[in-house]
Amino acid sequence: MKIIDYIKDKLLFLALNFMIFFIIAVFMYSANVNWIVIFAVLCLWFVPMLTYMLMQYLKFNRYFNGVDELLENLDKKYLLPEVLNEPSFIEGKKINEVFKILSRDMHENVKHYRNIQEEYREYIEMWVHEIKNPIASTKLLIENNPNETTRKIDMQMNRIENYVEQVLYYSRSDEVGKDYIIKKVQLDKIVKSVVKKNYRDFIGKRISLQLGEIEEVIYSDEKWTEFILNQIVGNAIKYSKGQGDIIKIKSNKLANSVVLTIEDNGVGIIERDLKRVFDKGFTGENGRKFGKSTGIGLYLCKKLCTKMGLGLDIESQENVGTKVSIIFPQTDNLV
Repeated sequence: MKIIDYIKDKLLFLALNFMIFFIIAVFMYSANVNWIVIFAVLCLWFVPMLTYMLMQYLKFNRYFNGVDELLENLDKKYLLPEVLNEPSFIEGKKINEVFKILSRDMHENVKHYRNIQEEYREYIEMWVHEIKNPIASTKLLIENNPNETTRKIDMQMNRIENYVEQVLYYSRSDEVGKDYIIKKVQLDKIVKSVVKKNYRDFIGKRISLQLGEIEEVIYSDEKWTEFILNQIVGNAIKYSKGQGDIIKIKSNKLANSVVLTIEDNGVGIIERDLKRVFDKGFTGENGRKFGKSTGIGLYLCKKLCTKMGLGLDIESQENVGTKVSIIFPQTDNLV
């Protein structure tokens, strides 16, 4: 707290005292009181008052400087009331009391909304698991009755299954740490699993797949990594041109990382949209052209990669294609 701000706050009080003293001094002068006496009254009036004000300023300044210092050093600012020192003056005690009341009320509200969020998340997870049963039953019926119509239905069921899985992972995305197990995984195992999931779309859209030699071992969570890769491959399939489409998947071991790249020769992304593809809900020009885009897939991939310590990079050129790179830190560092 600056002393000039304190003086400005007390300006009315000081002005009132000076005005009262001036009136008294005029009366004393009219009564032929000696100037020495008037000066003595001035000193007796203002010296103790200004001394008291200075002491008050130092006390307030020490308190508020302590608050500012705590705020600067605290990562979680809302914990301020818990670490504030108890001041020796009544105003500071009242401020601390108000802080603590506000803090308790905030924690109660946060707990309330956290419980609501948790209940909603549990409901979503339950719904996802429940809806998987009719999906599995439908796919079984399709397998037992193969024809052109059921093949088309099967493709749509795969899309539904992908959206349902997206909902599940989205609901868990804020608590990855509770469901994240780092272990040694063969990267080609994850890639082959994703390709198998999407093989009908590869065939249906006549997209050629070129798999490079993927022999690297990574340390990551297999389930979450597979979901991320599936979203990226799904996008490559979705935004294919419909003629002469190729999707290339390969890996490359660098000094400090393993990089898995998924490259296509699809419609690509226009330059002005490229910087926003990881924004939540952003669909861009392609989303409007192809329709039914949620703008959640890449946002979720980026969010999960960040939480798991993976890198995610995208390069694209309109009508040329898109290249997405997933960067896994060097396994030795993770161990």
